[in-house]
Amino acid sequence: MISTVQLVGQNSFKVEVYGEGEPLLLFPGFSSTADVYQEIVTNFSKDYQVHAFTFAGFGDVAPIQSAWLETIKKDVEIYITKKKLKNISILGHSMGGTLGLWLASDQDVYKKLILIDALPAMGALMFPNYDSESIQYDSPYNQQLLEMSEADFETMANQMAINLSLDPEGQKRIVEDMLRSDRKTYVYGYTDLLKLDLRQKLANIKVPVYILAANLPYGKEVATINYKNQYQNLSDYKLHFAENSKHFIMYDQPVWLIDQIKMALNTNE
Repeated sequence: MISTVQLVGQNSFKVEVYGEGEPLLLFPGFSSTADVYQEIVTNFSKDYQVHAFTFAGFGDVAPIQSAWLETIKKDVEIYITKKKLKNISILGHSMGGTLGLWLASDQDVYKKLILIDALPAMGALMFPNYDSESIQYDSPYNQQLLEMSEADFETMANQMAINLSLDPEGQKRIVEDMLRSDRKTYVYGYTDLLKLDLRQKLANIKVPVYILAANLPYGKEVATINYKNQYQNLSDYKLHFAENSKHFIMYDQPVWLIDQIKMALNTNE
């Protein structure tokens, strides 16, 4: 299945490297680990050098101090430079896709981006009259999350997982990842993500972007409007929807997802 596995990393992440070929960087979503990409690693490490990331505070990777998401971004750029990676494609789910957009909006060193249900400004979807400056790290909600008992946190995780995947086994894996997360990373790292607004910076991205989106829970019509609003400053992107799928498309529609990734990687646009 896999030719070689090499574990490398900065302080803010761990990377598992599989196979040989052009580099394909796999960024998981918030609180997920590289395990979320198991089937994708199996399928693509035959033709690509796959770099599967797990970020600090999640899985078995130790947490780091604040400026979590910004530190990850800078460390990924250092990693790419140190490894002398060229012709890089990024595959990112949710927050991992947002990170991919951030990287590509700052440096023109990437070949293409493949985003799984990811937005440039997640906070703008969640809050009416969104203003990134108004979102605070020291908030009553964050304090409540920090003080929440393990039992209450598990109850919350189970409720969230139902909204994130239709697949019972997928829901179980989502909960397991959430329960393994460092609590401060979970609280303040998510605040980092909510504060990040890349909508204007999308104009800097010159490479093809493929967005693989879920049609649930909003329905395809509403989801299309949300995506078009958020990506209006991006000049070149293609949007495809997974039918009957929630946010974790890799759990709900794994065959469709792998087929779409193959098409995106093989398209010379």
